Amino acid sequence: MKKRFNDKIVWITGASSGIGEACAYDFAKEGAKLILTALEADILENVKTKCLELGAPDVLPLPFDLSKVDEVEALANQAWAHFGRIDVLYNNAGISQRGNTIDTDMNVINKIMDVNYFTPVILTKTLLPKMIAQGGGQLVVTTSIAGRFGFPLRCAYSSSKHALYGFFETVQAEYYDQNIRVTIVCPGRVQTKISFYALEKDGSQHGKLDKGQAGGVTAEQAGRKIVNAVAKRKREVLVGRKELLMAYIKRFFPGLAAKMARNLNPM
Repeated sequence: MKKRFNDKIVWITGASSGIGEACAYDFAKEGAKLILTALEADILENVKTKCLELGAPDVLPLPFDLSKVDEVEALANQAWAHFGRIDVLYNNAGISQRGNTIDTDMNVINKIMDVNYFTPVILTKTLLPKMIAQGGGQLVVTTSIAGRFGFPLRCAYSSSKHALYGFFETVQAEYYDQNIRVTIVCPGRVQTKISFYALEKDGSQHGKLDKGQAGGVTAEQAGRKIVNAVAKRKREVLVGRKELLMAYIKRFFPGLAAKMARNLNPM
């Protein structure tokens, strides 16, 4: 059976755990050469080893602190130079939040916007002309169901995810005819460490797995669905369980969705 990503170069940010790690393993099984970025160099080496065992022909761990927005363009050029091309850029890395609007420090809001929004924008703007010159490419981005409607205790997180929708839908509209495809990944509850690493109102780490997160789909289930969607070049893929109904309620019954959002358990 032909592997769907043979001879393809796939760069994944947030690749050391959760959705990014799971997708790395599925891309590896499909024959992709991988670039893996996250903060933890030692964990990336472990992910690299497993990807090679699963069938990836080559893997470049590229550890980086994605909150350093002034250095992100150089990172993108370094990633491109290693293999001489990138076919799929998966902007997956992100930080969540646990704090109400009034009490959340602006430093927290700025950091979340830097990692969740500005870094994917810079990576995309740096690589997009190169992808067009090579004949096309695919941009994948992890947003969130919180990017479809406002969510309690997520003022910065929800804003950053709303912004990703606007940016990447615009990119697709502008460059579709130049063989640029965009796949927007919209997760609901997935069993990852995102709530553990979420920032409290003062910037401290939330430090626990929320009950809602623990009851979500596994990262492995999410990864399989996402990689299938990327292979099919789907415009959008929703990942989760019954919580995804909120996306449809918002579309067809916005008043009801607003009422439901006011009563959601944000933990």
